[in-house]
Amino acid sequence: MPKTSARLLTLLSLLQTRRDWPGGLLAERLDVSPRTVRRDVDRLRELGYPITTFRGPDGGYRLDAGAELPPMLFDDEQAVALAVALRLAATGGAGAGIEEGAARALHTVRRLMPARLRHRVDALRVTAAERPEPRPQPQAGGDVLMALGAAVHAREELRFDYASGAGDDGGSPAPPRRTQPHHLVTRGGRWYLVAWDLDREDWRTFRVDRITPRTPAGPRFTPRELPGGTVSAFVTARFRGSDDVSADWPCRGEVILDLPAAAVSRHTRDGVVEELGPGRCRLVLGSWSWIALASAIGRFDADVEVVGPAELKDAFARLARRFAEA
Repeated sequence: MPKTSARLLTLLSLLQTRRDWPGGLLAERLDVSPRTVRRDVDRLRELGYPITTFRGPDGGYRLDAGAELPPMLFDDEQAVALAVALRLAATGGAGAGIEEGAARALHTVRRLMPARLRHRVDALRVTAAERPEPRPQPQAGGDVLMALGAAVHAREELRFDYASGAGDDGGSPAPPRRTQPHHLVTRGGRWYLVAWDLDREDWRTFRVDRITPRTPAGPRFTPRELPGGTVSAFVTARFRGSDDVSADWPCRGEVILDLPAAAVSRHTRDGVVEELGPGRCRLVLGSWSWIALASAIGRFDADVEVVGPAELKDAFARLARRFAEA
């Protein structure tokens, strides 16, 4: 590679590592004169890199964002991380309907990689094994995610139409929702928007695949404090059917299973499993309802002893009658 081209790549790499580079320090790192640095910067500008000059005692150069995407330079670790992320997104792991774009981007990145990195990326094979759904699960569009993300970042009020989904009575269209968007979160393969609903004066969690943003955006707002302190705590509480982030599942019971604790713990995310001896353990688990809790426990192929409460025993009895009649 010609010396000038190698120096240009080194200069570009340096400009990407920090916001401001004094001209004298760049000349020292490249072992050239300040005049040569100025010429190299002009060459990079001709290639489309938006390099600006700042004045002062340590005047120098800054690589800014431009109107177009110029060629980018990655180190080995960044290149592999980018390729792995694109491969996961191409399998549908992002849940945003960007599989085709991710696959094309991966092909482009992989083609430009040196052989040593390409072999590392090719060694990773990912297959999406999704649960069969009675109907295709709707995905959030990438353009909608970008619009919502922009509103969250700018702290601008957001109006959008919201489809109610299953159970819609087909009546007159609902008025658009007026919200203060705070966070985009993903859970179970779906994207959700956490926002303050201005009309209902309460926090709401909206499925992004049901949102159709309206323009223009509303006025800027001062973010409110999210209950629970963290987005994860708030969203988890909402999916448990509670407004209190410190609240437990509405239904929680205790049973003893004729199974090893190690076999049970692999299949209980929120449960507490205690080993009682060889092939026997105690399980404390919560759920939305007593029937749902009994069903979750019943999926273990083992004898069950209900410790309590009485509501869980009644739920097992109701299920037993239903299964017997079935």
